[in-house]
Amino acid sequence: MKIRVSRNGPYIVTGSVPLMVMEISHDDEGDCRSWQKVREYPLQEQYTLCRCGHSKNKPFCDGTHAKVHFDGTETAGDEPYLENPTVIRGPELELADYKGLCAHARFCLRAGGIWSLTGRSDIPDARDTAIDEACNCPSGRLVLRDRKTGETLEPVLERSIAVIEDPARGEHGPLWVRGGIPVESADKRPYTVRNRVTLCGCGRSRNKPFCAGDHIGH
Repeated sequence: MKIRVSRNGPYIVTGSVPLMVMEISHDDEGDCRSWQKVREYPLQEQYTLCRCGHSKNKPFCDGTHAKVHFDGTETAGDEPYLENPTVIRGPELELADYKGLCAHARFCLRAGGIWSLTGRSDIPDARDTAIDEACNCPSGRLVLRDRKTGETLEPVLERSIAVIEDPARGEHGPLWVRGGIPVESADKRPYTVRNRVTLCGCGRSRNKPFCAGDHIGH
C-alpha cells in the first residue's frame, strides 16, 4: 500500500487501500466524542483522490486541477515540526504536542482539554479521557506516553483512508490516512511513516501535502 503525491495533481493510491467516509459524532454538549463510519467505497487496486478541492466527484479526482491551474507545491519539506514537539509531563502521562500537524478535529477540547487532563493524569477519569482524546486525534498531533512503562499509547488502526466529515459544523475535512501507509512526495521522497496522518483535500493547506486546518471556515 502506498500514496504518491502527484505534481500539482491528485494523490495516487495503490495497493488496494480501503476507502471510507467517517463522520465526527458530538455529544449533547457539542463536544466531539467518537467516529462513525457512514460509507465504504468498493475496493479498488488503484485510485486517485482530489487534492485541489475542486473535483465534482469528491473524494476522487476528475481532472479539475488542470483547469483551475492548481498549485500543489509541497511545503512540508523535511517535516521540522516532528523534531521538537511541545512536551507536557503529567504525573502518569506525557503528552507530545506536534502543533504543526493540527487538523482541527477538536477531540482534544473536552473536559478542559487534553493539556489540562495530562497534568491531572493521576486521576483515573482524567487519564482515561486524555487517552481517549489523543487516540481520536486523526492527524497524530497529540501523542501520549505512559511515564511508568514508557509505552506510547497509539490507537490500533486498520490500514485505510477515511474522508473526514463534520456535518454538525458543515465542515469537510482532510483525508485521514491510517495504519502507517507510506506517503511519497512528487519527487519520490518518502515522508515519515506514522500511524495516523491527515492529508489536505481542500488545496488550501500551508503545509502541503498535510492538512494544516485551513479548510475551517470555507
